[in-house]
Amino acid sequence: MRTVNPSEVVAASKFNRFHLLVYLWCFYAIMFDGFDIAMFGVSLPWLMEEWNLSPVQAGAVGSYSLVGMMVGAFIFGPLADKIGKKKVLGICMILFSVFTLGAGLAPNTTFFTVMRFIASLGMGGLMPMVISTMTEYSPKKNRALIVATMYCGYSLGGILANLIGMYLVPSTDWRVIYWIGAIPFFTLPFFFKYFPESLSFNVIKKKTDELASVLNRVDPGGNYKNSDSYQFSNGQEAYKGSTVKKIFENNRTVSTIAIWFAVFSCLLMVYGLNTWLPKIMQQSGYGMTSSLSFNLVLCCGQVLGSLFGGYLAEKIGHKRILISLYILGAVCFVSLSLTSNLFLLYILIMIGGACTVGNMNLANPYIAEYYPPEARATGMGWALGFGRIGAILAPTLIAYILAIGIAPQNAFIAFAIPSIVGAISLLIVNEKYGSFDKLTEEKAGMKMKAPVNA
Repeated sequence: MRTVNPSEVVAASKFNRFHLLVYLWCFYAIMFDGFDIAMFGVSLPWLMEEWNLSPVQAGAVGSYSLVGMMVGAFIFGPLADKIGKKKVLGICMILFSVFTLGAGLAPNTTFFTVMRFIASLGMGGLMPMVISTMTEYSPKKNRALIVATMYCGYSLGGILANLIGMYLVPSTDWRVIYWIGAIPFFTLPFFFKYFPESLSFNVIKKKTDELASVLNRVDPGGNYKNSDSYQFSNGQEAYKGSTVKKIFENNRTVSTIAIWFAVFSCLLMVYGLNTWLPKIMQQSGYGMTSSLSFNLVLCCGQVLGSLFGGYLAEKIGHKRILISLYILGAVCFVSLSLTSNLFLLYILIMIGGACTVGNMNLANPYIAEYYPPEARATGMGWALGFGRIGAILAPTLIAYILAIGIAPQNAFIAFAIPSIVGAISLLIVNEKYGSFDKLTEEKAGMKMKAPVNA
């Protein structure tokens, strides 16, 4: 009986139809996550007008919703490592699609906020599930680029939300954008039928039939059988005990906390921009459609940053690219407050998108891989959970900055501070203690065979 290491099989595999299946489902899920998150900022001007909300009240509504995302990330990450990522991802899709529809039917601010809070539980849990699953099922050679392009679905969702806000909402109602967010609920039967469970969960539960089936699709020439012994290099003992404890073990405590602050800084910028960019530009003298066009450019920058950054990460290293993007972001946001040239504003906002969501896209596989397979959903979930504190603070923080009477465009300077904090945090991360999947040159260069331990 041979001993097979599933993570090594995937790491050394070549991208094929099975990888594409996982990729497309993850892309689809994260696209609606991005759509749901962007829709609040897109609908905000109409919400404020209909319910007569002040900037501070509107910011509070956004922050209350984001509390749900933090709670969801903290709860669903560890839960997925116990009951499986597939089940948890399905639960998250139900929550955010059904209750987003409820938000679109809200008669008042209170009902709307409650619906958004419950929907946000699903959104908060969905992101670490998608990231950790795609990381687990991606070949090592192209992992950074695969996960980054998959996460572009988040930006595509934001683009769709902005296009609907620009061209459909003015002739209908702001509620339409929330009704569209219910679509994933109707595709769940197909999701549960075709989406695979995570390898780490199947190893824990000793589901050898499913492991053999999945690995034969990952590596068609491997001839894997249910009689094989499936385990990761650190053995079955690694799967015992608390997964939360594991993200601090083996000298990972300082790096884990540093990762949390890097994510906190990035999400503070992401949600501050997503929520207030259209309103900032509107108060700076641009019309509603023009203001939403800045959001559209921001989303395009997120995609370009993900693609170009993912390519460079494979060439010169993840950490260097992430730190460079944080530093570039600080320069970009200071520059945004100093210019009124329309063309330059578009360019700088595009760069801002690359340095925020684009940067987060690239950070996700790096963070997931830092932790061992049995704790990746937990590590990713808790990093995003702590980061959500920044997301929660962002709408209200920017609202207060706008309320004190400074020129709206000068609010961009506030985003330079978390950019600097994020760069410093990543400098502290010690990669020596990470559990990055290894792929030897011998395995990369030869035809893939089943990893066999003597």
